Order: sequence, then C-alpha cells, then structure tokens
Amino acid sequence: MTLRDSEQSVQDFLRDKGFSTRVEKLPMSTRTAVEAADAVGCSVAQIAKSLVFRALDSDRAVLVIASGANRVDESRVAQALGERIGKADATFVRERTGFVIGGVPPVAHKTECPVFIDRDLFALDCLWAAAGTPNAIFRTTADDLCDMTGGRVIDLKLG
Repeated sequence: MTLRDSEQSVQDFLRDKGFSTRVEKLPMSTRTAVEAADAVGCSVAQIAKSLVFRALDSDRAVLVIASGANRVDESRVAQALGERIGKADATFVRERTGFVIGGVPPVAHKTECPVFIDRDLFALDCLWAAAGTPNAIFRTTADDLCDMTGGRVIDLKLG
C-alpha cells in the first residue's frame, strides 16, 4: 500500500515515536466520525476526532481530541486554555497543521499547539483517529494519544 505524503508523515511520526500502529487506507470516506465508524465497524464514540480551534488572543491553533459521539463545550476548552477560542477556518487549519479538514490527525502537525483530550475516550479500549487524509485512519488508545501528543485530559463534553 502506497501512502500519500500526508499519510506518510503520520506513519513516520508514529514510527519515530515508537508506536507500532499502522496507517490504514480505506476505500470509503472517514471524513466524519459517523463515516469513520461505519468504515471500520466500530461505534461513533470510538472515533477520536481531531478538532482545531483558533485561540483568539494568541492566534495559535488549539487541538481538541474528542470522542466522535461528543459535542465539544468550547467554554470548557477556553477555560482550560486560559484564553478565548473560536472556530478555525479551513485555511487556518491547513496552515497550522499541514492537513485538510476531514483528515486532520492528532499528531504530526506543522506547528506545535496546546492539546486537550476528551476524558470520555478513556472508557474505550480501542480508538480510531484520522491519519492525514479523508480516507486514512490508525488504531490507537487514549493512553497512547496522551503519550503521542502530551495532551491534557479534561471533561469537554457539551451538556
């Protein structure tokens, strides 16, 4: 299987950090949590979706890794960050991460950013995360996501 450059950058990151998981390319879209769950045959909750927000004061990217079943309470993320956040448009996401929306992985970004991880992910044994394109994923765990990203675990579910 030949990986595209963005997928290969994720695979290289994983290998270089000592993780044995492999990027998997699928024939169908994994752009949304529902599509990804359908593609791999898991629950939507097992999709570790990477959402990029824009810190409004410092203009830096903020990565939130959330369960695919959860909506993110932006006020909780802002409080944990200590700075207001807003939506990030496609250009901002591409410039800061190097990836397009729908394929943003939790790792291998162009620029470092604060990372917040959904506490709900720790209730699940197996997770799937985007791997650089809208049809590439990799298998992981919540503990590995913490190790990969240095992310801070918080309660971020809306409601």
